[in-house]
Amino acid sequence: MAHSAPESMESTSPIRVDHDRKRRQFSVRLNGCHDRAVLLYEYVGKKIVDLQHTEVPDAFRGRGIAKHLAKAAMDFVVDEDLKAHLTCWYIQKYVKENPLPQYLEHLQP
Repeated sequence: MAHSAPESMESTSPIRVDHDRKRRQFSVRLNGCHDRAVLLYEYVGKKIVDLQHTEVPDAFRGRGIAKHLAKAAMDFVVDEDLKAHLTCWYIQKYVKENPLPQYLEHLQP
């Protein structure tokens, strides 16, 4: 089931995060073309994912796109009942700024 963003989020087109489980990445298509922002992860154990890297093209930085990727990744960790290892500095920052109990209890100590 797709999660719909609250109306107030973006006045332009809503940011949609796609999850490619095979390639282990979350992505947002930018500009409706080949530009993409991505968040890469890797399974490092049966139920442990390492959220490794977030990348947003320079031209699209500062628009909150990485925040959407981080939220999608953390929601995935919670939904799948995984533990998250946060290698990516941006996701560390995101969780610090959004210390939701469900996120915190899924962090690998």
